[in-house]
Amino acid sequence: MLDDSELVTLRNRFKRDAEFLMQTTTTTVEDEKSQDEKDVKPLPRINKHSVFWIVASVAVTYYSDFFHVIMENDDIKSWWFNVGLILLGISLSLAAFCIVYLEWFKGIQHYDQEYPAIPPVTTAAFIAASCSFNIALWPVWSFFTPLILFMQFMGVIMFISLLG
Repeated sequence: MLDDSELVTLRNRFKRDAEFLMQTTTTTVEDEKSQDEKDVKPLPRINKHSVFWIVASVAVTYYSDFFHVIMENDDIKSWWFNVGLILLGISLSLAAFCIVYLEWFKGIQHYDQEYPAIPPVTTAAFIAASCSFNIALWPVWSFFTPLILFMQFMGVIMFISLLG
């Protein structure tokens, strides 16, 4: 069996080896990160993904006669549609408040830390608006309604990403 002094020597040797291994791993990880950060190029604003969603949204708008149906179809459940418009307005107003006022004018980059209630309220309002629009427009397009609304949403999001 080992003496106490031998155990202490063995423990110190393992501790030294562990410290040496930790130092070499952290430096190589830091070197890899810095090299990766140097190699990373920003993504181009216009890419195939954005163009696809914008073109798909325009095609769905055209072929479903979206705006004509929204304005003149009597099958739309107007109460649900109005609730959806109000909730969408709330969601867009909160998003505009965060982007335009807080980021551009006040210079607050992390507004979710300053105003922690805004992201969940905005998300909840948007999800509720989406459900309301699906209920309101279901009599018109049936099971195509979620697909049409999703295509519209993605097209608008990709268009906005091109602007900013």
